[in-house]
Amino acid sequence: MSRDITNDMAEALDRADLQPAIFFEGEFPSGMVRIWTGPGPIDWDGKTWTGVGVLLGLGALEETSDVVASGTTVSLSGVPLDLVGLAINEARQGQAGRIWLALLTEGRRVIADPVQAFTGRLDVPELQEDGQSCRITISYESRLIDLSIPRNWRYTHESQQVLHPGDRGFEHVTAIQDQDITWGRG
Repeated sequence: MSRDITNDMAEALDRADLQPAIFFEGEFPSGMVRIWTGPGPIDWDGKTWTGVGVLLGLGALEETSDVVASGTTVSLSGVPLDLVGLAINEARQGQAGRIWLALLTEGRRVIADPVQAFTGRLDVPELQEDGQSCRITISYESRLIDLSIPRNWRYTHESQQVLHPGDRGFEHVTAIQDQDITWGRG
């Protein structure tokens, strides 16, 4: 699958002093978590991103020309206790998560328009601890995963009341479903 990149990004790929970076943004009830793979904070896209260095790990980012629901994982090792509490108490299925691949100049300035490599929704958080350190791994799934989930909505009065309370459009459906109607006889 081809992606369009800006001229600045294309020129940066030819430089010898190429500095790649990965940005992750995750939505939680208390607010957005924004981290990146370098040391210290950095400003990009009008937001401040917290640097976690080599402590950030990503699963495979797969792209195909097929319509496939792929996912990835975001892992953070050496996690401070406040982030452990965030992962335990605030991780909710369906929360948004995004990953960008970026290039930096020598002065740690983000070259315009990093490539958004993944966008999906939180699936399952997992904590692994060994007494000395803690690792949080959060799985994210593509929105295409919804294609495999069966819909339980039916054309009944009860289903309509869940969607639109007080609507009486399907009120008589059950009464007429077994009705024997004869057409064309005089």
